[in-house]
Amino acid sequence: MNAGDFIIERLLEWGVTRIYGYPGDGINGLIGAIERTGGKLAFVQTRHEEMAAFMACAHAKYTGEVGVCLATSGPGAIHLLNGLYDAQMDHVPVVAIAGQASTEVLGGSYQQEVDLPALFKDVAHEFCQTIVNPVAARHVIDRAFRTARALRCVTAIIVPKDVPEMEAAQPKHAHDTIHSGAGFVMPRVVPQPAQTEAAAALLNAGSKVAILVGAGAKNASDEVLAVADVLGAGVAKALLGKAVLPDDVPFVTGTIGLLGTGPSVELMQGCDTLLMVGSTFPYAEYLPKEGQARGVQIDIDPRNLSLRYPMDVNLTGDAAETLRALLPLLERKTDRAWQERLVAHKERWLQVERTRAEEPADPLNPQLVFTELSPLLPDNAILASDAGTNTNWTARHLQMRRGMKYALSGSLATMGPAVPYAIAAKFAYPERVAFAITGDGAMQMNGNAELITIARYWREWSDPRLIVLVLNNRDLNQVTWEMRTENGDPRFAASQSLPDFPYASYAESIGLRGIRVDRPEDVADAWRRALASDRPVVFEAVTDPNVPTLPPHISASQAKNFAASLAKGGPPEAPAAVGAVRELLANLRPPGV
Repeated sequence: MNAGDFIIERLLEWGVTRIYGYPGDGINGLIGAIERTGGKLAFVQTRHEEMAAFMACAHAKYTGEVGVCLATSGPGAIHLLNGLYDAQMDHVPVVAIAGQASTEVLGGSYQQEVDLPALFKDVAHEFCQTIVNPVAARHVIDRAFRTARALRCVTAIIVPKDVPEMEAAQPKHAHDTIHSGAGFVMPRVVPQPAQTEAAAALLNAGSKVAILVGAGAKNASDEVLAVADVLGAGVAKALLGKAVLPDDVPFVTGTIGLLGTGPSVELMQGCDTLLMVGSTFPYAEYLPKEGQARGVQIDIDPRNLSLRYPMDVNLTGDAAETLRALLPLLERKTDRAWQERLVAHKERWLQVERTRAEEPADPLNPQLVFTELSPLLPDNAILASDAGTNTNWTARHLQMRRGMKYALSGSLATMGPAVPYAIAAKFAYPERVAFAITGDGAMQMNGNAELITIARYWREWSDPRLIVLVLNNRDLNQVTWEMRTENGDPRFAASQSLPDFPYASYAESIGLRGIRVDRPEDVADAWRRALASDRPVVFEAVTDPNVPTLPPHISASQAKNFAASLAKGGPPEAPAAVGAVRELLANLRPPGV
């Protein structure tokens, strides 16, 4: 056995069954070893190394397992960075394996020699090592995987080109050797009893309890609902936690923040007690004012405690385990007025959102595309959205049901992950329907290329349905609206305009199904046709870029900035924008607050 075969066999010992990557001569020895596994380790060839890193990140987000990506030396390794930062900033375990110039030429400015330890120093700061001796392969791989899993982080393994061709070797039973082992199981982490008791006393004393959940609560759905029921609380969801709770629960107020709902604003503005579970939601203006509410926070990582709001009691622990320890100490609240008020506001808000989606636009109101899809979503659907206005509409209009999964680039908020995320979802769960929800900017950036990957692999999936929704509005729309409401500037065509592209026709040209919709009366039927397809679908919705992406609570400064941008701008966008100004002013305060 050579060292390349040993490295790949060690990955199999760690339970790796799939690796996303792109080949190159710097990793030829590893590619050959993968082939020699006879299919035990599948290699998924992406169109670009960044997409491989996105897919590894998505695998970790959807499954909880370690995602693995592979790239060649120099430019291949460099291309991994964006996807790796996505994983690092959203705290999911990914191991990146990168080739390097041969050990004999390191330090000689050889072709494709890049200082990879320096390159990966930030994104893989918990563990980044180069295997320069076949004996070291064992412990470097073991520690990379154990660290990634235990700390929910990115680690990197650098393999010089000549190492895989060397003879595999085990460490001697001698000084200056390491004899590591494979395997890791997350421990049970719960707070000290005294802290749990203090948290229960604080929550019992509150009369208007708000709960905020994030991705860290994804395995604690039942426990969160039980706590909310006992406390008569409302529950808001950070966007990364959108799938933690089903939206059909009356006291679940939906998402929070710029992409959130009016009831979630009321929840935070009116509460006297805040329980935050598994979230590092960043926007302070959507949390209670400092001093308004007493707080309890639960997080597996103590570095996140009291980071976004000054908490009175901080609990380091697994979300589900900690909530189970807390539940017996909580007193059931008999006064349900607070929770009932939130439920009533939610019902009004849903009607407001439906009304907005049905307003005419030229040619399509983008919100209508989502409200028509939401009730048609299959059970156990897996969704991914991109950066952009598509995420606004996803957050607001797609109602999660129990069993669904949802992911996006949260903290990094990069463009381009929706399509590779959905591809990774299909490899992890080939029997489930996956949706990539994206805009034309991200589709032109990399989504169109990854349609080729879909065309290559879709016949391997037991259910072939992967539906890519593209909002074709010929505009980098999220930034356009940010320019208007944050800076008071009009749309700048040179930076914001996008060339039109026939997304649906392109899909047809490579053997997929293409559906193009530009009339509101055709949207629902188009979704039914997409869901009945025998192959992946590109659903191209031609939408109006002038439909405003309204946050749930409009500040006076935002309204003022938008009016200023309209005054500076000119006709093609003015008619739709005038209506938007009226709606902005009407929403200076969210309904019911």
